[in-house]
Amino acid sequence: MSARFEIAKDAAGQFIFRLKAANGEQLLRSESYTTKASAQNGIASVKKNCKLDERYEKLTASNGQFYFNVLAANYQIIATSELYTTHAAREHGISVVKQLAPKVAIADATAAR
Repeated sequence: MSARFEIAKDAAGQFIFRLKAANGEQLLRSESYTTKASAQNGIASVKKNCKLDERYEKLTASNGQFYFNVLAANYQIIATSELYTTHAAREHGISVVKQLAPKVAIADATAAR
């Protein structure tokens, strides 16, 4: 499997996208969108904004784990990372997103349903 963005449907039937690493690990997940086109626009926004350090919001969850949001130019959240056990792991996750997101293909998992 190669790294990719994947468009899928959530439990409510709305569209989401995920950025998955080559090993299948989920790096990012989007909010829910009512249309596939909106999810595709979200992916385009991640690809554009992920290169900029100021587009990352670094946070700590209530359980003490670390995560980040990728933000659009208007500072709205586009996608949220998985949880990381250390600050260093979160920083590595950001580095991986910066490397992968601009160049990976998009897979449409909604067609299989």
